[in-house]
Amino acid sequence: MKSLKNQKLVVATHNAGKLREINELLTPHGVTTVSAGSLGFEEPAETGTTFEGNAKLKAVYSAERSGLVALADDSGLCVEALNGEPGVYTADWAGPKRDWAMAMRLVEEKLQAIKGARAAYFSCTLCVAWPDGAARFFEGRVHGSLTWPPRGTRGFGYDPMFVPDGETETFGEMDPVKKTLMSHRGRAFEKLVNALLR
Repeated sequence: MKSLKNQKLVVATHNAGKLREINELLTPHGVTTVSAGSLGFEEPAETGTTFEGNAKLKAVYSAERSGLVALADDSGLCVEALNGEPGVYTADWAGPKRDWAMAMRLVEEKLQAIKGARAAYFSCTLCVAWPDGAARFFEGRVHGSLTWPPRGTRGFGYDPMFVPDGETETFGEMDPVKKTLMSHRGRAFEKLVNALLR
């Protein structure tokens, strides 16, 4: 059984917010991280049609280039009334400049056009890839509803319009530690920790 204890990991992301969240989850377990961006790796084209496919693509790319164990996540917002969109194309809705205000507005406009229900969930699939080609996957989800206008300046992406079930604050308003523990990424990491860091 492969373990990540006291390993150095490449986190296959160029997203500073995502890197910060991942570091907060891994540091207590003695894992040190370096980002793919800081190593000068380009972002591979996310040609997968599933979260798992894209996560594996990114993790394998970084593991092969670095010779280290690599961790990638692919995550997104899935709006039930929009047939799961933006889903795997979550970042694409923000355009090449990653304009999240535009992305949130696009979701809202589509919902208003169909007078759709506001149920949604965030999904995260983590892939840990070793240089020898082995890979493990862990998935987490958090269900909630979408609010408009967006609220809060914490978090990133669609966080300011997402209210998790049982809460009144958006992820954009929530204390980051509380958000991390209950988020889709936090839930996927809980599975990873139980499998690879115990």
